[in-house]
Amino acid sequence: MKNITLSGTWRSILSFSDGNIKTTTVDPDKSCLWIASEKLNGDADIEIDIHKLDLLDDSYELQDVSSPSIEPVAKFVSSASRVVPGSFPQIVSLKSIIGEESLVVITRSGDIASMKLEDPNPQARLRLFGFFETIGSFEDGIQAAAWSPDDSLLILITGEGKLIVMTSTFDVLHESALHIDEFGEQAPIDVGWGSKQTQFHGSLGKAAAQAPSSTALSSVGISPDDDLVTRISWRGDGALFVVSTVSPSPGATLRRRILRVYNRDGILQATAEAVPGLEHPLSWRPSGNLIASAQRFGSFPGGGKGREGRHDIVFFEKNGLRHGEFGLRHGTPGIGPTDAKDRKWGYKVREICWSADSNVLLVWIEEDVGDTVQLWTTGNYHWYLKQEIAAPTPGDGRFTSVIWHPENALQLLLTTKTAIISHSYRWETCSATARAPNDTGTVAVVDGFSILLTPFRMQNVPPPMSSHRLTLRLSSSAPHRTLSTPSHLSFSPTEDILAILWGSGYVELWNLHTRLEFGRGPVMTPELGWNGRLEGGQFREISVWTNSFGGAIARLAALGFGSDGADILRILDIEPGGVTPLEVPILGSLGWRLATSERGVIAHRNGKVYACTPALILFHAVDFGVTCDVVQVINTSRSFSTSPIVSLSLGFTRSGTLLAATPSSPPRILAQNANSFTVSGDLIVYTTSAHEAHFVPASLLATTTTTTTDTNTSVESEKRRVERGSRIVTSVPSSMSLVLQMPRGNLETVNPRPMVMATIHADVDAGNFRKAFLACRKHRIDLNVIVDQDPKLFRERLTSFVEQVDDVDYINLFLTNLGQSSQPPEVISGLCDAVRQQLEARDLEKYINSILTAYIVKRPPDLEAGLRVLLQIRERVPSAVEDAVKYIIFLVNADTLFDVALGMYDFSLVLLVAQHAQKDPREYLPFLRELRALEMYYQRFRIDDHLKRYNSALRNLSLAGPEHFEDVKAYVDKHQLYETALEIFCGSDLLQEILNLYGVWLYERREFGQSALVFMDAQRPQKAILAYEKALLWRELFELAQLGEVKSEDIVTMAYRVAEDLISKKRYAEAGQVLLDYADDTREAALALVQGNQFSEARRIVMLRNHPRLLEEIVNPAVLEARIQIAEDITEMREQLQKQLARLRELRIKKVEEPEEFYGIEDAAVHNVDVMTDASAFTAFTRYTVAPTTSAASRTTKRSSRSKRKMERKIGSGRKGTVDEEEYLLKSLTKLATRLTATQDDATALIPHLLRFTQAHTHQTAARELQNELATFSREMTEALDEMWPAPIEDAETVTEPMDNSNSWASRMAEHKKERERAIKTIAKPELRAAGTWRIRLLDATVVPGSGGKS
Repeated sequence: MKNITLSGTWRSILSFSDGNIKTTTVDPDKSCLWIASEKLNGDADIEIDIHKLDLLDDSYELQDVSSPSIEPVAKFVSSASRVVPGSFPQIVSLKSIIGEESLVVITRSGDIASMKLEDPNPQARLRLFGFFETIGSFEDGIQAAAWSPDDSLLILITGEGKLIVMTSTFDVLHESALHIDEFGEQAPIDVGWGSKQTQFHGSLGKAAAQAPSSTALSSVGISPDDDLVTRISWRGDGALFVVSTVSPSPGATLRRRILRVYNRDGILQATAEAVPGLEHPLSWRPSGNLIASAQRFGSFPGGGKGREGRHDIVFFEKNGLRHGEFGLRHGTPGIGPTDAKDRKWGYKVREICWSADSNVLLVWIEEDVGDTVQLWTTGNYHWYLKQEIAAPTPGDGRFTSVIWHPENALQLLLTTKTAIISHSYRWETCSATARAPNDTGTVAVVDGFSILLTPFRMQNVPPPMSSHRLTLRLSSSAPHRTLSTPSHLSFSPTEDILAILWGSGYVELWNLHTRLEFGRGPVMTPELGWNGRLEGGQFREISVWTNSFGGAIARLAALGFGSDGADILRILDIEPGGVTPLEVPILGSLGWRLATSERGVIAHRNGKVYACTPALILFHAVDFGVTCDVVQVINTSRSFSTSPIVSLSLGFTRSGTLLAATPSSPPRILAQNANSFTVSGDLIVYTTSAHEAHFVPASLLATTTTTTTDTNTSVESEKRRVERGSRIVTSVPSSMSLVLQMPRGNLETVNPRPMVMATIHADVDAGNFRKAFLACRKHRIDLNVIVDQDPKLFRERLTSFVEQVDDVDYINLFLTNLGQSSQPPEVISGLCDAVRQQLEARDLEKYINSILTAYIVKRPPDLEAGLRVLLQIRERVPSAVEDAVKYIIFLVNADTLFDVALGMYDFSLVLLVAQHAQKDPREYLPFLRELRALEMYYQRFRIDDHLKRYNSALRNLSLAGPEHFEDVKAYVDKHQLYETALEIFCGSDLLQEILNLYGVWLYERREFGQSALVFMDAQRPQKAILAYEKALLWRELFELAQLGEVKSEDIVTMAYRVAEDLISKKRYAEAGQVLLDYADDTREAALALVQGNQFSEARRIVMLRNHPRLLEEIVNPAVLEARIQIAEDITEMREQLQKQLARLRELRIKKVEEPEEFYGIEDAAVHNVDVMTDASAFTAFTRYTVAPTTSAASRTTKRSSRSKRKMERKIGSGRKGTVDEEEYLLKSLTKLATRLTATQDDATALIPHLLRFTQAHTHQTAARELQNELATFSREMTEALDEMWPAPIEDAETVTEPMDNSNSWASRMAEHKKERERAIKTIAKPELRAAGTWRIRLLDATVVPGSGGKS
């Protein structure tokens, strides 16, 4: 769907008049063009002048001139050859050999000469008449020569028919005869299946099978226009080359042209099938799949059988077989050859040539009136004629050479006898850019004299077909249209107007009259609105604006070049009374291009964008800093701002960089791998080489562009995947569609979510609720977006919404989605009620289903209210109640509705629902009869109990009368409705019974404390005493026992029981207090206290009660036992510390010396690998569906979760030999430090009691030993912690290692190592208590006799 547009041109003229340019070659290394000019001297020899021309880049920067100059370099003289026609150059090959830094000339007379291009002394360089060195000469001449693409091989066809392969240093590698009868090494094996000889011929017999075929070689000849010159063409990779030569057919007078394919060693691979009428043009597509030539059809001897005058470009494969063709659109069909000596049909194909990227095929046509170059492209197996270039006049109207630039794919270099012309082309999609609602999405494709038009808003017609073919016929009203193919097309940005420009300046304006609504009749009816000619030069680009400039019908702006070669700009207004040319500024340089704009003329050059003021003065608006092929200027507003319209410029470079800029800000890069872009409303849409489509809001881009100076700041954009190689054709905002073209040529229309949402938001803002609703419904967008965009405004416009979306089914769908939204329940209920009120006010009967839906989708559903509506309908419109009941049964389960109706105690409503729900009467009628026979409150109790509404059932049962109180107690106890019963019987005489039930239930649940309080309120003191005792609330227990006048001996017994329970709960101090206060048992109290290491309290009560003997019997032995226990704990902790410390040291050494083995554990990621794939799961949902389309993802998640939990258990186990062992040991040391702190506390409480046994030093020594032993272990623990938790290194965390994004084993190991190190660093070093906080200083200062010093 793309056209080829001429983006720039320049020309250069030879400075002397006797020049005769014949051959050119491009030197991409020096970015220059070598030119060879030929003329005959007095000795009938050929004088060859070599010139050099520096090529211009995309910037077209020159010094004070409008075209580059030609520099003469050298002369070379060779004998002339009389074998070829006079118009052919005597130079067979002119080539710049990059590796050898030389220019090689090969002539038809057989001479091979070389000139060195490098010069060590540029100042002394002789600029004119440089030196050519003759390498060698072939006496019989050279018919053809061609260098391989890598300049390493040279192929020569000599005059005597030999094929020679030479190196770049002219060493012969291979020599063989050209005209041989062999097919080649790739000869196919033919067993005859399907051939004429294997068919059944009936009565004709074997003679018919042996008869010669009509396609025998004797009937194959060449075209009368064949120049009989041999040609060579290389494949792009340099592995094969093809030779086209004319040889006589064996045993016949006709000569035929033969194509032979050779490998780079000169070995014949294949010979093409015989093609009658095959002509001389030859070119192998660089991509390698096709060999192009030409074929003539007609009644001449040896011609192809077909329509007279038919002329095809034919293609061959590398094996010589035919592979398609297309017909040339030139000449007059049906006219046979004339008697003219040259060009029997009035024209002939001189040469064909592929562009460097294999996308464009050039056909050079010689006519009687002048030469024409055609540019052809292909898509979907159709060949399009995109451009025609006529040889310039004045002059003889002939081209002398036509070549493509070998690196710049769309740069074409043409020469006449005295001039060099450069044409640079670019790909362009001509699409309508009108904004909604007038956007048609029309795309115009040039195909010769036809314009293929497709309005994608109405139709998606796959190319090469189209909705309408606009034929541009040459008529008397177009005298200045010298060529049939237009050079440029442009749409008006506001109307359905198409401007067509020819290179001569002839312009036509067509009003397409595209239909915007679906219906019968043609989709468009184009009408010619105006035609005329622009004077003053040749033109290449045009832009048109309509209804924007006062009284003018349209304004045209055309860009071209004048007679001096500089670019010119022409602007004219088309008015009802005529045409008014406008004065415009003089450009005076090359490289100007027109930008696509909505308002006014905008041009750009070298990345600088110039806008045209109303006074037609160009001023600099934006500078992208890089040359852009395409510039589009749009008007948008900034997000979250009330500022005026902002002009946003978009630039797209040939390398794929997409930029955006405003006049007040520098440009910023949107993408560096873009391959196409378009503007759809307020969205900038572009595709990338990563096969993604991005959608950027223009308003957001205008805001961020004007507020930042960072050109690489990322812009938030939505994106979606597209098919590989997709490119944008056009977008249609009104239909929310984006048209993409695949590499093979077919089209795909998608509705991207950003475009759909943008249209929906715009419609909601404008109050077009029906259009927004239908768009959501069609594209499966959640209908809640209509509400969520502005809930407050939607509530205000709710009346308008109901008026527009008045269809019952649509409202039901909306309400259903509303009920599933993420809004709070109260908001959903409020909106449902608001919609319901609107519907009830409009027509209750019509919207009965929608009203029922509004009740049902509320949070929670109001089913009772919905059933009450049925009662209203039954009273007001009895005929509609049946459908309403069926509808509500469709929405809600019939059994649920039956229960709700039953819970409303309305038997008529119950029967109504049951009958329409098709329930079996035997299931519900006996039950209903039984209920009808009961008293009202007991009836309701039965209903509520049936519906499991136990609270309501209890209330109704309590109202049924005092005779049912036993049933009430049983029902409360059965369903545990104690709190409800307390509320019901509050203030009643029966409350005590309910409290007693509640207390018993709490007692059975072992909530003894709560039970005791309830029993106290129920005036059941004995039960309260039991509950308090079970709860171990001994203070409340003994208080109540004494108030209840319990016997003293029972209180003592109770005290022993309570103390025993307290000891079992390790509440030793409380047990001692109970025994002392209520059992008066000092011995048992002391025993309880020493069990809890409460030595001080035990000594106090013993002395208080005057029982000092208990010190020796109970307290002192317990102290000694505690000392022994602490010593054992210290020994156990020391052994654990030593073992774990040794293992940690071993692990630390292994981690440094053998990291691979230390970290070489099983990768946790392997456990998450699922060999099952879910990619093949199919679904009928679109990409907008919120609900999951398959359960495969959940299955995978479950498997992954199980694997993760398993790995977590393995990591936390700290099993020896695993990488997690170090982390486990450090955590174990942390716990050990906590245990040491607790032991220090115990020792602090124990040591003072060891000192109070006797005045002897025995127990003092034991106390000191215990303190020293604990102090020694504390020092060991401190040293171990300091060793395992070294001091952090300053700035260690600031070192940033380079990120390795590869998925190699080494990177995974490094990342796992970092994770383990981070996990270890997160374990905080435990802090131990200082020695002064727990040590007894007396023991540090006392000297024990006989000990020899301080302990």
